[in-house]
Amino acid sequence: MQPGWNLGNTYDAIPDETSWGNPPVTRALFQKVKSQGFKSIRLPVTWGIHQGSAPDYKIDAAWMAKVRQVVDMALDEDLYVLLNMHHDSWMWVNNLSSDHDAVLARYRATWTQIAAEFRDRSPKLAFESINEPTFSNTSGDDENYRLLAELNKATHRIVRDSGGRNADRLLVLPTLYTNADQGRLDALATELADLRDPMVATTIHFYGWWPFSVNIAGYTRFDATSEQDLTATFDRAYNTFTARGIPVVIGEYALLAYDHNRPGIIEQGEQRKYFEFLGDYARRRQLTTMLWDAGQFLNRNTLQWRDSELFAQIKSSWTTRSGTASSDMVFLPKSGAIAGQDLTLNPNGTDFQGLRHGSRNLLRGRDYTVSGNRLTLTAGALTELAGDRSYGVNATLEARFSRGVPWRIDVITYDKPVLSNASGSTGGLSIPTQFRGDMLATMEARYDDGSNAGPASWTSYQQWDTAFSAYTNDSIKLTAEFFNSLRDGSRVTLTFHFWSGATTTYHVTKSGSAVTGSPA
Repeated sequence: MQPGWNLGNTYDAIPDETSWGNPPVTRALFQKVKSQGFKSIRLPVTWGIHQGSAPDYKIDAAWMAKVRQVVDMALDEDLYVLLNMHHDSWMWVNNLSSDHDAVLARYRATWTQIAAEFRDRSPKLAFESINEPTFSNTSGDDENYRLLAELNKATHRIVRDSGGRNADRLLVLPTLYTNADQGRLDALATELADLRDPMVATTIHFYGWWPFSVNIAGYTRFDATSEQDLTATFDRAYNTFTARGIPVVIGEYALLAYDHNRPGIIEQGEQRKYFEFLGDYARRRQLTTMLWDAGQFLNRNTLQWRDSELFAQIKSSWTTRSGTASSDMVFLPKSGAIAGQDLTLNPNGTDFQGLRHGSRNLLRGRDYTVSGNRLTLTAGALTELAGDRSYGVNATLEARFSRGVPWRIDVITYDKPVLSNASGSTGGLSIPTQFRGDMLATMEARYDDGSNAGPASWTSYQQWDTAFSAYTNDSIKLTAEFFNSLRDGSRVTLTFHFWSGATTTYHVTKSGSAVTGSPA
Protein backbone atom coordinates (compact mmCIF):
# COMPACT_ATOMS: atom_id res chain seq x y z
CA MET A 1 0.00 0.00 0.00
CA GLN A 2 3.02 2.30 0.26
CA PRO A 3 2.74 5.11 -0.73
CA GLY A 4 -0.85 6.22 -0.22
CA TRP A 5 -2.99 9.28 -0.90
CA ASN A 6 -6.16 10.59 0.78
CA LEU A 7 -9.29 11.57 -1.14
CA GLY A 8 -9.91 14.19 1.53
CA ASN A 9 -12.82 16.65 1.82
CA THR A 10 -14.94 14.72 -0.65
CA TYR A 11 -16.96 11.78 0.65
CA ASP A 12 -16.28 12.98 4.16
CA ALA A 13 -17.58 16.47 3.26
CA ILE A 14 -20.81 17.72 4.81
CA PRO A 15 -23.41 17.42 3.41
CA ASP A 16 -22.19 16.15 0.03
CA GLU A 17 -19.09 15.38 -1.98
CA THR A 18 -18.70 18.85 -3.55
CA SER A 19 -19.68 20.86 -0.45
CA TRP A 20 -16.08 21.55 0.61
CA GLY A 21 -14.79 22.76 -2.74
CA ASN A 22 -13.72 19.64 -4.59
CA PRO A 23 -15.28 18.47 -7.88
CA PRO A 24 -17.02 15.11 -8.32
CA VAL A 25 -14.66 12.15 -8.43
CA THR A 26 -13.72 10.81 -11.86
CA ARG A 27 -11.80 7.80 -13.09
CA ALA A 28 -9.22 10.21 -14.51
CA LEU A 29 -8.42 11.31 -10.94
CA PHE A 30 -7.47 7.78 -9.92
CA GLN A 31 -5.52 7.30 -13.13
CA LYS A 32 -3.55 10.44 -12.28
CA VAL A 33 -2.94 9.31 -8.72
CA LYS A 34 -1.77 5.90 -9.92
CA SER A 35 0.50 7.44 -12.57
CA GLN A 36 2.22 9.52 -9.90
CA GLY A 37 3.42 6.44 -8.06
CA PHE A 38 0.72 6.03 -5.42
CA LYS A 39 -0.32 2.46 -4.68
CA SER A 40 -3.28 3.09 -2.39
CA ILE A 41 -5.94 5.62 -1.54
CA ARG A 42 -7.66 6.29 1.75
CA LEU A 43 -11.34 6.98 1.25
CA PRO A 44 -12.77 8.98 4.17
CA VAL A 45 -16.57 8.72 4.30
CA THR A 46 -19.03 10.47 6.62
CA TRP A 47 -22.04 8.16 6.91
CA GLY A 48 -24.28 9.61 9.61
CA ILE A 49 -25.76 12.48 7.59
CA HIS A 50 -26.88 9.91 5.02
CA GLN A 51 -28.65 7.57 7.45
CA GLY A 52 -32.23 7.02 8.47
CA SER A 53 -33.50 6.80 12.01
CA ALA A 54 -33.44 4.01 14.59
CA PRO A 55 -33.59 1.11 14.77
CA ASP A 56 -32.30 0.36 11.25
CA TYR A 57 -30.16 3.48 10.65
CA LYS A 58 -30.39 2.61 6.98
CA ILE A 59 -27.75 4.26 4.80
CA ASP A 60 -29.27 6.15 1.88
CA ALA A 61 -29.12 3.90 -1.20
CA ALA A 62 -27.89 6.69 -3.47
CA TRP A 63 -25.06 7.53 -1.07
CA MET A 64 -24.04 3.89 -0.75
CA ALA A 65 -24.05 3.64 -4.53
CA LYS A 66 -21.70 6.65 -4.76
CA VAL A 67 -19.29 5.13 -2.30
CA ARG A 68 -19.46 1.78 -4.08
CA GLN A 69 -18.76 3.47 -7.42
CA VAL A 70 -15.65 5.29 -6.18
CA VAL A 71 -14.34 2.15 -4.45
CA ASP A 72 -14.77 0.18 -7.65
CA MET A 73 -13.12 2.87 -9.80
CA ALA A 74 -10.06 2.87 -7.55
CA LEU A 75 -9.90 -0.94 -7.45
CA ASP A 76 -10.22 -1.04 -11.23
CA GLU A 77 -7.11 1.15 -11.43
CA ASP A 78 -5.29 -1.46 -9.31
CA LEU A 79 -5.15 0.77 -6.25
CA TYR A 80 -5.57 -0.49 -2.71
CA VAL A 81 -8.46 1.26 -0.93
CA LEU A 82 -8.78 2.02 2.77
CA LEU A 83 -12.44 2.79 3.49
CA ASN A 84 -13.40 4.32 6.81
CA MET A 85 -16.01 5.99 9.02
CA HIS A 86 -14.81 9.60 9.21
CA HIS A 87 -16.48 12.69 10.71
CA ASP A 88 -19.04 10.48 12.42
CA SER A 89 -16.37 10.26 15.12
CA TRP A 90 -17.12 13.77 16.42
CA MET A 91 -20.69 14.09 15.13
CA TRP A 92 -22.28 11.24 17.10
CA VAL A 93 -19.88 8.43 17.95
CA ASN A 94 -18.22 10.70 20.53
CA ASN A 95 -21.41 10.45 22.65
CA LEU A 96 -20.79 6.77 23.37
CA SER A 97 -20.14 7.39 27.08
CA SER A 98 -23.34 9.36 27.75
CA ASP A 99 -25.64 7.58 25.28
CA HIS A 100 -23.97 4.20 25.15
CA ASP A 101 -26.63 1.82 23.91
CA ALA A 102 -28.05 4.08 21.19
CA VAL A 103 -24.63 5.06 19.83
CA LEU A 104 -23.35 1.49 19.86
CA ALA A 105 -26.50 0.27 18.11
CA ARG A 106 -26.05 2.88 15.40
CA TYR A 107 -22.36 2.12 15.06
CA ARG A 108 -23.07 -1.60 14.70
CA ALA A 109 -25.83 -0.96 12.19
CA THR A 110 -23.56 1.25 10.10
CA TRP A 111 -20.71 -1.23 9.96
CA THR A 112 -23.11 -4.11 9.34
CA GLN A 113 -24.32 -2.34 6.19
CA ILE A 114 -20.78 -1.44 5.04
CA ALA A 115 -19.57 -5.00 5.60
CA ALA A 116 -22.52 -6.47 3.70
CA GLU A 117 -22.10 -4.06 0.78
CA PHE A 118 -18.42 -4.83 0.24
CA ARG A 119 -18.11 -8.44 1.49
CA ASP A 120 -17.19 -9.76 -1.95
CA ARG A 121 -14.88 -6.96 -3.08
CA SER A 122 -11.22 -7.52 -3.84
CA PRO A 123 -8.85 -8.14 -0.92
CA LYS A 124 -7.24 -4.84 -1.96
CA LEU A 125 -10.10 -3.14 -0.11
CA ALA A 126 -9.37 -2.62 3.59
CA PHE A 127 -11.58 -1.19 6.36
CA GLU A 128 -10.63 1.39 8.98
CA SER A 129 -12.97 1.30 11.97
CA ILE A 130 -13.15 4.98 12.93
CA ASN A 131 -11.24 8.17 12.16
CA GLU A 132 -9.56 10.07 15.01
CA PRO A 133 -11.76 8.59 17.74
CA THR A 134 -12.67 10.94 20.57
CA PHE A 135 -15.19 10.70 23.39
CA SER A 136 -17.08 13.34 25.34
CA ASN A 137 -17.93 13.45 29.04
CA THR A 138 -15.66 10.62 30.11
CA SER A 139 -13.71 10.16 33.32
CA GLY A 140 -10.36 10.11 31.51
CA ASP A 141 -8.12 7.94 29.40
CA ASP A 142 -8.98 4.63 31.03
CA GLU A 143 -12.62 5.05 30.03
CA ASN A 144 -11.60 6.39 26.61
CA TYR A 145 -9.46 3.32 25.97
CA ARG A 146 -12.28 1.02 27.05
CA LEU A 147 -14.78 2.73 24.75
CA LEU A 148 -12.45 2.65 21.76
CA ALA A 149 -11.69 -1.02 22.37
CA GLU A 150 -15.42 -1.67 22.37
CA LEU A 151 -15.82 0.03 18.97
CA ASN A 152 -12.80 -1.66 17.42
CA LYS A 153 -13.96 -5.04 18.69
CA ALA A 154 -17.46 -4.42 17.31
CA THR A 155 -16.07 -3.59 13.87
CA HIS A 156 -13.84 -6.63 13.94
CA ARG A 157 -16.64 -9.00 14.90
CA ILE A 158 -19.16 -7.56 12.42
CA VAL A 159 -16.75 -7.67 9.49
CA ARG A 160 -15.42 -11.15 10.22
CA ASP A 161 -18.91 -12.59 10.82
CA SER A 162 -20.22 -11.11 7.55
CA GLY A 163 -18.31 -13.78 5.63
CA GLY A 164 -17.15 -13.72 2.04
CA ARG A 165 -13.82 -11.98 1.59
CA ASN A 166 -14.47 -10.12 4.83
CA ALA A 167 -13.41 -13.26 6.69
CA ASP A 168 -9.78 -12.26 6.26
CA ARG A 169 -9.99 -8.71 4.90
CA LEU A 170 -7.38 -6.32 6.32
CA LEU A 171 -8.78 -4.26 9.20
CA VAL A 172 -7.01 -1.07 10.27
CA LEU A 173 -7.64 -0.01 13.86
CA PRO A 174 -6.72 3.40 15.31
CA THR A 175 -5.26 4.54 18.58
CA LEU A 176 -7.20 7.01 20.72
CA TYR A 177 -7.29 10.32 18.78
CA THR A 178 -5.10 8.49 16.21
CA ASN A 179 -2.26 9.77 18.38
CA ALA A 180 1.14 8.14 18.83
CA ASP A 181 1.87 8.88 22.48
CA GLN A 182 3.13 5.70 24.13
CA GLY A 183 0.03 5.24 26.28
CA ARG A 184 -2.19 5.33 23.19
CA LEU A 185 0.00 2.78 21.42
CA ASP A 186 0.12 0.47 24.42
CA ALA A 187 -3.66 0.52 24.79
CA LEU A 188 -4.12 -0.48 21.16
CA ALA A 189 -1.47 -3.18 21.49
CA THR A 190 -3.51 -4.68 24.31
CA GLU A 191 -6.61 -4.65 22.08
CA LEU A 192 -4.78 -6.44 19.28
CA ALA A 193 -3.48 -9.09 21.64
CA ASP A 194 -7.07 -9.83 22.64
CA LEU A 195 -8.24 -10.04 19.01
CA ARG A 196 -5.53 -12.51 17.97
CA ASP A 197 -6.05 -11.74 14.30
CA PRO A 198 -3.05 -11.65 11.90
CA MET A 199 -4.99 -9.52 9.37
CA VAL A 200 -5.12 -6.39 11.51
CA ALA A 201 -2.98 -3.27 11.12
CA THR A 202 -2.78 -0.10 13.20
CA THR A 203 -3.05 3.56 12.27
CA ILE A 204 -1.81 6.88 13.58
CA HIS A 205 -1.76 10.39 12.09
CA PHE A 206 1.19 12.78 11.93
CA TYR A 207 1.24 16.50 11.14
CA GLY A 208 4.63 17.41 12.55
CA TRP A 209 5.87 19.19 15.65
CA TRP A 210 2.86 21.39 16.42
CA PRO A 211 4.63 24.77 16.84
CA PHE A 212 6.41 24.32 13.50
CA SER A 213 3.31 22.91 11.82
CA VAL A 214 1.26 26.05 12.56
CA ASN A 215 4.08 28.66 12.91
CA ILE A 216 3.89 29.66 16.56
CA ALA A 217 6.44 30.31 19.34
CA GLY A 218 9.12 31.19 16.80
CA TYR A 219 9.35 27.71 15.25
CA THR A 220 9.68 28.85 11.66
CA ARG A 221 12.23 26.20 10.65
CA PHE A 222 12.32 22.42 10.48
CA ASP A 223 14.97 22.34 13.17
CA ALA A 224 16.42 19.72 15.49
CA THR A 225 13.38 19.90 17.78
CA SER A 226 10.97 19.20 14.93
CA GLU A 227 13.20 16.44 13.64
CA GLN A 228 13.40 14.81 17.07
CA ASP A 229 9.62 14.95 17.46
CA LEU A 230 9.24 13.07 14.17
CA THR A 231 11.87 10.43 14.88
CA ALA A 232 10.55 9.81 18.40
CA THR A 233 7.00 9.38 17.09
CA PHE A 234 7.98 6.99 14.32
CA ASP A 235 10.30 5.08 16.67
CA ARG A 236 7.48 4.52 19.14
CA ALA A 237 5.20 3.22 16.38
CA TYR A 238 7.94 0.95 15.06
CA ASN A 239 8.96 -0.46 18.43
CA THR A 240 5.39 -1.05 19.60
CA PHE A 241 4.01 -2.55 16.39
CA THR A 242 6.15 -2.85 13.26
CA ALA A 243 9.07 -4.55 14.97
CA ARG A 244 6.55 -7.12 16.25
CA GLY A 245 5.10 -7.83 12.83
CA ILE A 246 2.06 -5.53 13.08
CA PRO A 247 1.85 -2.98 10.23
CA VAL A 248 1.44 0.73 10.94
CA VAL A 249 -0.38 3.03 8.53
CA ILE A 250 0.17 6.75 8.93
CA GLY A 251 -3.33 7.34 7.63
CA GLU A 252 -2.84 11.09 7.37
CA TYR A 253 0.32 13.16 7.17
CA ALA A 254 1.06 16.71 6.05
CA LEU A 255 1.54 20.00 7.90
CA LEU A 256 -1.42 21.51 9.73
CA ALA A 257 -1.00 24.96 8.19
CA TYR A 258 -0.05 23.84 4.68
CA ASP A 259 -2.62 25.32 2.31
CA HIS A 260 -2.11 26.59 -1.23
CA ASN A 261 -4.62 29.37 -0.50
CA ARG A 262 -2.46 30.63 2.40
CA PRO A 263 1.15 30.67 1.23
CA GLY A 264 3.87 31.83 3.55
CA ILE A 265 2.78 30.35 6.86
CA ILE A 266 5.52 27.76 6.52
CA GLU A 267 8.42 28.78 4.29
CA GLN A 268 8.82 26.68 1.14
CA GLY A 269 12.31 25.38 1.82
CA GLU A 270 11.39 24.39 5.37
CA GLN A 271 8.38 22.50 4.02
CA ARG A 272 10.62 20.61 1.64
CA LYS A 273 13.03 19.65 4.43
CA TYR A 274 10.14 18.32 6.50
CA PHE A 275 8.65 16.16 3.75
CA GLU A 276 12.09 14.95 2.64
CA PHE A 277 12.96 13.80 6.14
CA LEU A 278 9.51 12.35 6.86
CA GLY A 279 9.49 10.20 3.74
CA ASP A 280 12.94 8.83 4.43
CA TYR A 281 12.39 8.08 8.11
CA ALA A 282 9.02 6.48 7.49
CA ARG A 283 10.70 4.21 4.95
CA ARG A 284 13.44 3.31 7.42
CA ARG A 285 10.80 2.51 10.03
CA GLN A 286 8.71 0.51 7.49
CA LEU A 287 5.64 2.71 7.96
CA THR A 288 2.99 3.10 5.27
CA THR A 289 2.31 6.80 4.61
CA MET A 290 -0.89 8.29 3.20
CA LEU A 291 -0.69 11.98 2.26
CA TRP A 292 -3.64 14.01 3.52
CA ASP A 293 -4.83 15.86 0.42
CA ALA A 294 -8.03 17.86 0.69
CA GLY A 295 -7.24 19.61 -2.59
CA GLN A 296 -4.24 21.58 -1.36
CA PHE A 297 -1.68 19.34 -3.12
CA LEU A 298 -3.41 17.99 -6.24
CA ASN A 299 -5.73 20.36 -8.08
CA ARG A 300 -8.59 18.01 -8.87
CA ASN A 301 -10.00 20.31 -11.54
CA THR A 302 -6.82 20.34 -13.64
CA LEU A 303 -5.21 17.16 -12.25
CA GLN A 304 -1.97 19.11 -11.82
CA TRP A 305 0.13 19.46 -8.67
CA ARG A 306 -0.25 22.93 -7.22
CA ASP A 307 3.44 22.90 -6.24
CA SER A 308 5.25 20.51 -8.56
CA GLU A 309 8.57 21.13 -6.81
CA LEU A 310 7.14 20.10 -3.45
CA PHE A 311 5.51 16.98 -4.86
CA ALA A 312 8.77 16.01 -6.56
CA GLN A 313 10.40 16.22 -3.13
CA ILE A 314 7.66 14.08 -1.56
CA LYS A 315 7.85 11.49 -4.32
CA SER A 316 11.62 11.28 -4.21
CA SER A 317 11.51 10.65 -0.46
CA TRP A 318 9.70 7.36 -1.04
CA THR A 319 12.87 5.80 -2.42
CA THR A 320 15.92 7.91 -1.55
CA ARG A 321 17.35 10.92 0.26
CA SER A 322 17.83 14.37 -1.25
CA GLY A 323 20.40 16.99 -0.33
CA THR A 324 19.14 20.27 1.11
CA ALA A 325 20.72 23.42 2.54
CA SER A 326 20.30 25.73 5.51
CA SER A 327 18.07 27.96 3.36
CA ASP A 328 16.61 28.19 -0.10
CA MET A 329 17.08 31.97 -0.12
CA VAL A 330 20.09 34.28 -0.41
CA PHE A 331 19.28 37.93 0.30
CA LEU A 332 21.24 40.77 -1.27
CA PRO A 333 20.99 44.47 -0.38
CA LYS A 334 19.37 46.82 -2.86
CA SER A 335 22.32 49.17 -2.88
CA GLY A 336 25.98 49.07 -1.96
CA ALA A 337 28.58 46.40 -2.53
CA ILE A 338 27.49 42.77 -2.74
CA ALA A 339 29.46 40.39 -0.55
CA GLY A 340 29.82 36.64 -0.79
CA GLN A 341 27.16 34.57 0.96
CA ASP A 342 27.42 31.28 2.85
CA LEU A 343 24.94 28.42 3.07
CA THR A 344 25.34 25.16 4.97
CA LEU A 345 24.78 22.08 2.83
CA ASN A 346 22.86 19.14 4.28
CA PRO A 347 23.94 16.29 1.96
CA ASN A 348 21.84 13.66 3.81
CA GLY A 349 24.16 10.92 2.63
CA THR A 350 24.45 12.22 -0.93
CA ASP A 351 27.38 13.92 -2.65
CA PHE A 352 27.20 17.57 -3.69
CA GLN A 353 27.63 17.79 -7.47
CA GLY A 354 27.56 21.51 -8.19
CA LEU A 355 25.41 24.55 -8.94
CA ARG A 356 23.42 25.31 -12.06
CA HIS A 357 21.75 28.50 -13.25
CA GLY A 358 19.29 27.65 -16.00
CA SER A 359 21.25 25.59 -18.50
CA ARG A 360 24.62 26.86 -17.29
CA ASN A 361 26.82 25.14 -14.74
CA LEU A 362 28.44 27.58 -12.34
CA LEU A 363 32.20 27.29 -12.04
CA ARG A 364 33.63 26.00 -8.79
CA GLY A 365 36.37 28.30 -7.58
CA ARG A 366 35.08 31.30 -9.53
CA ASP A 367 31.32 31.34 -8.84
CA TYR A 368 31.31 29.32 -5.64
CA THR A 369 33.54 27.41 -3.25
CA VAL A 370 32.89 24.45 -0.99
CA SER A 371 34.68 23.84 2.30
CA GLY A 372 33.28 20.84 4.13
CA ASN A 373 29.53 21.50 4.09
CA ARG A 374 29.93 25.27 3.74
CA LEU A 375 28.87 26.52 0.31
CA THR A 376 30.03 30.07 -0.47
CA LEU A 377 28.56 32.01 -3.38
CA THR A 378 31.16 34.54 -4.47
CA ALA A 379 30.55 38.28 -4.63
CA GLY A 380 31.26 38.26 -8.34
CA ALA A 381 28.73 35.53 -9.11
CA LEU A 382 26.05 37.16 -6.96
CA THR A 383 26.63 40.55 -8.58
CA GLU A 384 26.13 38.97 -11.98
CA LEU A 385 23.08 37.01 -10.87
CA ALA A 386 21.45 40.07 -9.24
CA GLY A 387 21.36 41.92 -12.56
CA ASP A 388 19.55 45.24 -12.16
CA ARG A 389 18.85 44.39 -8.50
CA SER A 390 15.13 44.85 -8.72
CA TYR A 391 13.21 43.82 -5.61
CA GLY A 392 12.41 40.13 -5.34
CA VAL A 393 13.88 37.03 -6.96
CA ASN A 394 16.63 37.97 -9.42
CA ALA A 395 17.87 34.46 -10.19
CA THR A 396 17.23 30.86 -9.23
CA LEU A 397 20.00 28.32 -8.77
CA GLU A 398 19.89 24.56 -8.43
CA ALA A 399 22.19 22.77 -6.02
CA ARG A 400 22.60 19.28 -7.43
CA PHE A 401 23.40 16.16 -5.50
CA SER A 402 24.23 12.59 -6.47
CA ARG A 403 20.71 11.40 -5.60
CA GLY A 404 17.26 12.82 -5.12
CA VAL A 405 15.94 16.11 -6.40
CA PRO A 406 17.89 19.39 -6.73
CA TRP A 407 17.71 22.06 -4.04
CA ARG A 408 16.43 25.42 -5.29
CA ILE A 409 18.20 28.59 -4.12
CA ASP A 410 16.58 31.95 -4.88
CA VAL A 411 18.82 35.01 -5.12
CA ILE A 412 16.72 37.89 -3.79
CA THR A 413 17.25 41.65 -3.69
CA TYR A 414 15.64 43.40 -0.73
CA ASP A 415 15.52 46.44 1.52
CA LYS A 416 14.23 46.57 5.06
CA PRO A 417 10.42 46.56 4.89
CA VAL A 418 8.59 49.81 5.66
CA LEU A 419 5.35 49.86 7.69
CA SER A 420 3.03 52.87 7.82
CA ASN A 421 0.46 54.33 10.21
CA ALA A 422 -2.87 52.54 10.36
CA SER A 423 -6.22 52.88 12.11
CA GLY A 424 -9.16 50.56 12.33
CA SER A 425 -11.28 48.57 14.72
CA THR A 426 -10.96 45.50 16.89
CA GLY A 427 -12.48 43.65 13.96
CA GLY A 428 -9.00 43.77 12.40
CA LEU A 429 -6.27 46.13 11.31
CA SER A 430 -4.49 46.26 7.95
CA ILE A 431 -0.99 47.75 8.23
CA PRO A 432 0.23 49.21 4.91
CA THR A 433 3.54 47.50 4.22
CA GLN A 434 6.21 47.89 1.59
CA PHE A 435 7.88 44.50 1.71
CA ARG A 436 10.59 45.58 -0.76
CA GLY A 437 11.53 42.05 -1.75
CA ASP A 438 11.38 40.58 1.77
CA MET A 439 8.88 38.12 3.28
CA LEU A 440 7.37 37.92 6.74
CA ALA A 441 8.46 34.98 8.90
CA THR A 442 6.73 35.63 12.24
CA MET A 443 5.53 38.28 14.72
CA GLU A 444 6.24 38.93 18.38
CA ALA A 445 3.86 40.91 20.63
CA ARG A 446 4.66 42.38 24.07
CA TYR A 447 3.15 44.93 26.43
CA ASP A 448 5.32 47.79 27.67
CA ASP A 449 5.92 45.88 30.91
CA GLY A 450 7.56 43.10 28.88
CA SER A 451 4.77 40.53 29.29
CA ASN A 452 3.43 38.63 26.30
CA ALA A 453 0.48 40.04 24.37
CA GLY A 454 -1.87 38.19 22.07
CA PRO A 455 -4.02 35.04 22.07
CA ALA A 456 -1.02 32.80 22.80
CA SER A 457 -0.10 34.35 26.14
CA TRP A 458 2.51 31.64 26.85
CA THR A 459 4.81 32.93 24.09
CA SER A 460 5.68 36.31 22.62
CA TYR A 461 5.72 34.77 19.13
CA GLN A 462 2.11 34.66 18.01
CA GLN A 463 0.48 32.17 15.64
CA TRP A 464 0.18 32.99 11.97
CA ASP A 465 -3.50 33.36 10.97
CA THR A 466 -4.68 33.37 14.58
CA ALA A 467 -3.03 36.71 15.39
CA PHE A 468 -1.63 37.99 12.08
CA SER A 469 -1.16 37.17 8.41
CA ALA A 470 0.58 38.49 5.31
CA TYR A 471 -0.85 37.07 2.12
CA THR A 472 -0.70 40.12 -0.13
CA ASN A 473 2.24 42.27 -1.17
CA ASP A 474 0.83 45.47 0.32
CA SER A 475 -0.08 44.82 3.97
CA ILE A 476 0.26 42.85 7.18
CA LYS A 477 -3.08 42.09 8.81
CA LEU A 478 -3.82 41.78 12.52
CA THR A 479 -6.89 39.73 13.39
CA ALA A 480 -9.95 40.33 15.53
CA GLU A 481 -8.80 37.46 17.74
CA PHE A 482 -5.55 39.30 18.38
CA PHE A 483 -7.24 42.54 19.41
CA ASN A 484 -9.90 40.79 21.48
CA SER A 485 -7.10 39.30 23.58
CA LEU A 486 -5.47 42.67 24.36
CA ARG A 487 -5.92 44.77 27.48
CA ASP A 488 -7.85 47.92 26.73
CA GLY A 489 -5.75 51.10 26.70
CA SER A 490 -2.40 49.33 26.81
CA ARG A 491 0.24 49.83 24.16
CA VAL A 492 1.63 46.72 22.50
CA THR A 493 4.97 46.56 20.73
CA LEU A 494 5.06 44.25 17.74
CA THR A 495 8.31 42.93 16.33
CA PHE A 496 8.02 41.63 12.79
CA HIS A 497 10.70 39.14 11.80
CA PHE A 498 11.46 38.78 8.09
CA TRP A 499 13.24 35.98 6.27
CA SER A 500 16.18 38.24 5.34
CA GLY A 501 16.91 38.58 9.06
CA ALA A 502 15.53 42.12 9.17
CA THR A 503 13.20 43.13 12.00
CA THR A 504 10.77 46.02 12.27
CA THR A 505 9.03 47.26 15.42
CA TYR A 506 5.54 48.68 15.44
CA HIS A 507 3.16 49.98 18.14
CA VAL A 508 -0.56 49.26 18.36
CA THR A 509 -3.03 50.58 20.91
CA LYS A 510 -6.56 49.41 21.59
CA SER A 511 -9.09 51.89 22.95
CA GLY A 512 -12.56 50.43 23.19
CA SER A 513 -13.37 49.18 19.71
CA ALA A 514 -10.84 51.49 18.02
CA VAL A 515 -7.24 50.53 17.28
CA THR A 516 -4.32 52.57 15.98
CA GLY A 517 -0.89 51.60 14.82
CA SER A 518 2.35 53.41 14.06
CA PRO A 519 6.01 52.54 13.39
CA ALA A 520 8.18 52.56 16.53
